[in-house]
Amino acid sequence: MVVLRAGLCPGLTEDMIQLLRDNGIRTVVDFVSSDLEDVAQKCSLSYKALVAVRRVLLAQFSAFPANGADLYEELKSSTAILPTGSPSLDQLLDSGLYTGEVMELMGAPGTGKTQVCLGIAASVSLGLKQHVLFLDSTGGFTASRLYQMLQAQTEDEEEQASSLDLRVQVQRVFNIYEVLRALQELRDHLSQQVLSSVGPLKVVVLDSVSAVIYPLLGGRQSEGLALMMQLSRELKTLAREFSLAVVVTNQVTRDSSSGALKPALGRSWSFVPSTRVLLESREGPWERSSTQRAASLAKSPRQPTGIQVELDIG
Repeated sequence: MVVLRAGLCPGLTEDMIQLLRDNGIRTVVDFVSSDLEDVAQKCSLSYKALVAVRRVLLAQFSAFPANGADLYEELKSSTAILPTGSPSLDQLLDSGLYTGEVMELMGAPGTGKTQVCLGIAASVSLGLKQHVLFLDSTGGFTASRLYQMLQAQTEDEEEQASSLDLRVQVQRVFNIYEVLRALQELRDHLSQQVLSSVGPLKVVVLDSVSAVIYPLLGGRQSEGLALMMQLSRELKTLAREFSLAVVVTNQVTRDSSSGALKPALGRSWSFVPSTRVLLESREGPWERSSTQRAASLAKSPRQPTGIQVELDIG
């Protein structure tokens, strides 16, 4: 909330501010929402001068109106759909990853969340020649596995090397503070338009978000929740302002009443991802040698939830 002060706009003098404060008008909101005729009488000020000040303040601090058609056209022009490398997953996501949004992959350990993230990195870096930032908080990233995926998509060794060495940037992060620092550095680079010659950044992967938040949700839970909300703001703002597709992985827990799987981190985090995909193994918990997974849509702004496809993470 902006406090009235001298120099905020022409005509707003120290004497006028003091008279306004004496009558309980201290902020821009207080001023523009007041009856100026009444203010002029109480403060012994010129009505015309007050109107002129309000006109300038409204121009400085009010948002310009926009209709729905303009907002839709802006959304269409700024949104790209990126293939994930898996036709089944693309079908589930209504064609692929949407820039400007956060997509969450959730599932129990061993269900293939990291493998899907590697597949996305391979597809975007090789197929689209775009950059990927991979924030690895669990040590699950393996360059050899990514290289295998690149080899499966092309025999061009130069392209394989470019994707692996130049377009996919991997950063090991051990706690939420390092994640926040990495995202802030990324924001600074993007704001300064520091882009590599091989193409712009399009995808940010955080594998996993629960690994850096869980340790904070113990005794000092209020601090942990505050940091979780700070992380959520950073991810959503990066996605929206720089047209990035953000992918995060999350663990699952069992609902105490129904026994159904649900994403970890609770209700506060549930508002962060626009889309949620649940990965499940078809075998028992100790028999996960198969590469087949069931992927079901738990949340989406475009598709009905509950849709399920077969996913091959091999």
